[in-house]
Amino acid sequence: MSDLIATSARCAIVGMGQTGLSLARYCSANGLSFDLFDSRSEPPLAATIAAEFPAVRCFTGPFDGEQLSAYPQLLLSPGVARSEPAIQQALRAGAVLSGDAQLFFNAAKAPVVAITGSNGKSTVTTLVAAMAAAAGRRVAVGGNLGTPMLELLDASVELYVVELSSFQLELLDDCRGAIVALLNISPDHMDRYADINSYRAAKQRIYRGASVAVCNRADLLTHGLHSSGVKQLSFGLGAPDLGDWGVAEVNGEPYLHCGLEPLLAVHQLPLRGAHNVANALAALALGGAAGLERAAMVSALRAFKGLPHRCELVAERNGVVYINDSKATNVGAAVAALQGLAATSGGQLILLAGGDAKGQQFTALAAAASGRVKRVALFGRDGGQLAAAFAQTLAPEQISLREQLSEAFADAVAAAAPGDTVLLAPACASFDQYSGFAARGEQFRALVLGAAA
Repeated sequence: MSDLIATSARCAIVGMGQTGLSLARYCSANGLSFDLFDSRSEPPLAATIAAEFPAVRCFTGPFDGEQLSAYPQLLLSPGVARSEPAIQQALRAGAVLSGDAQLFFNAAKAPVVAITGSNGKSTVTTLVAAMAAAAGRRVAVGGNLGTPMLELLDASVELYVVELSSFQLELLDDCRGAIVALLNISPDHMDRYADINSYRAAKQRIYRGASVAVCNRADLLTHGLHSSGVKQLSFGLGAPDLGDWGVAEVNGEPYLHCGLEPLLAVHQLPLRGAHNVANALAALALGGAAGLERAAMVSALRAFKGLPHRCELVAERNGVVYINDSKATNVGAAVAALQGLAATSGGQLILLAGGDAKGQQFTALAAAASGRVKRVALFGRDGGQLAAAFAQTLAPEQISLREQLSEAFADAVAAAAPGDTVLLAPACASFDQYSGFAARGEQFRALVLGAAA
């Protein structure tokens, strides 16, 4: 508990979602007294928290800076920005901020692989965990993906694999020798960050205290400054240097390589798209750094068919392929899907996009669509913003704008010809019309399969 001020000092856990609950459980298990706060009047886990911690005080509604200033330590959930006025007031009063990521790294006794990036981090996290399992390791996987990381802590675990968001990384100062990767950087959460540099700075915190740092050769924003004791590795779609990971040809066929050693033909990857080739290489780099056997890693790659709502093949109907990438909630993810699928599919692409723009600009997506997309079918609250951007690179007859996904889907089907691919890659958050990206993806899947949505 050296990361906390004192077990006798009451702390404030700010946020009563899944992470807040995990913080409460961790503090309770370690003998630390705490109160809970949430800006919502009815937090979704309030009943669970009340049942588990009946004696703990819970405060809901708008944060009170004076009230929070009475606590020497605030443990923030990722959804609570440190820029909140009440949090800033507590900081000025001398409060120390921490979060679940720092507590986890301080407490973990087994090696940790940690992954962040704007896109692909869930796929890479799951892949590395699958590689570890194939190698016979007792592995625990979670963080921003699935189980909160504090609930993974277990003395029997031999390797932790965790996904970290920029929000979690804002409060991380030392990852205590973890093997880490920053996969890529593209604008996201611009409703929380002042600019791309602020967002990048949050992501780059993953390198603090790392033993091995894996970056993307093609994305200079992932390259960080490290101390001389940090081993640096890279991955990319070009031929790699010795010790790094990339793609090179063997008898005219592209293969995944570590240095000069070929490991697996690209066509043997079940994952679709060039961006998923990059994800596979990142996972190999991390797994190799963690000491996993290459045969086990390759076996896991051959078996891994991807995660739901992440460039997921739904079906092929009347010669048209339908891909569900509902998790593409930012421009960078949608661009990666467009570029990756355009490079590997034989026909033309029809893009379904729209939702909550999150303060993003869509110029890069419109540029990526030019020459790759024969039609865009837009929907959702901010579909008009996308339409204005696409109007700069596509002809008017290539753009349709509807209110609902179902209506845009009908436009996409009408435009599709055998050999084409219909891609749901919204480039936007889903909360304008859905409970989350999964619900949006499920509706797309139902539409494709002809079921009532």
